[in-house]
Amino acid sequence: MSTNRKTLKLSRFRKHPAAILVVLLVGLFTTGGLYSVGANAANKMTGREAVVDIESIMSDPASIDQGNRLFATGCATCHGLKAQGTSDGPTLIGVGAASVHFQVATGRMPMGAPGAQVMRKKPIYSEEQSLQLAAYVASLSPGPAIPTDEQLDWMDAELAEGGELFRSNCAQCHAFAGRGGALTEGKYAPSLMLATPIQIYEAMITGPQAMPIFNDKTLTVEEKQAVIKYIEYLKDSPNPGGLELGRYGPVTEGLFLFTIVIGALIAAAIWIGVKAK
Repeated sequence: MSTNRKTLKLSRFRKHPAAILVVLLVGLFTTGGLYSVGANAANKMTGREAVVDIESIMSDPASIDQGNRLFATGCATCHGLKAQGTSDGPTLIGVGAASVHFQVATGRMPMGAPGAQVMRKKPIYSEEQSLQLAAYVASLSPGPAIPTDEQLDWMDAELAEGGELFRSNCAQCHAFAGRGGALTEGKYAPSLMLATPIQIYEAMITGPQAMPIFNDKTLTVEEKQAVIKYIEYLKDSPNPGGLELGRYGPVTEGLFLFTIVIGALIAAAIWIGVKAK
């Protein structure tokens, strides 16, 4: 009996003028909460490389031989036994160690399934194995090398210069806050929040997928370091306004404000109208 009474009491509010607004607000806040939980979980995947001696692995014949074995079992099906390429994958002759390390260390390769964009995922190979694969491919033909510690020394770079370079060369695709954005034909520029300095540098010198190549004539080593410093700053920069809303810019922020403010005004207007009756 008491249950039926509670049901009847709740059913009265279904026809209330503000019922639709309440449902809309609950749905928006629920969606936003789920998004925040997912974003925080993704940010925990830092993708930081294990501490290994890159130079010794790249120059060790045993590492190159191990890379050859890994390639034969995990890569040759698409790229050919000698990395010459097949109908299912491009040639890797001349791509260099930096390109292989970037693709494998970010989990983009081996590719899970064909599509417009190769997505970042949890790496299948360890950092040492990724370097062994890179060493093997580099032994086949010269190409862009993995950046050295000196090239990755971005701590003393100019942050303001990095911001200018990023806005001029990167923000068109990766958005002004480095959170990524949509491109054409189902492609997209990925978020840079999970990219490590070595991965950012490798991407600039190899131009993965739709990204252009920024060689040392386009961006000097010092300018690349400045860009890396700015991206690292974006990862940890505070949000003075509070809720960041993904930092996707004025469209998202405007929609949020429009929904909340206009929704509140509509609710006030309905309440005044009901009271006037």
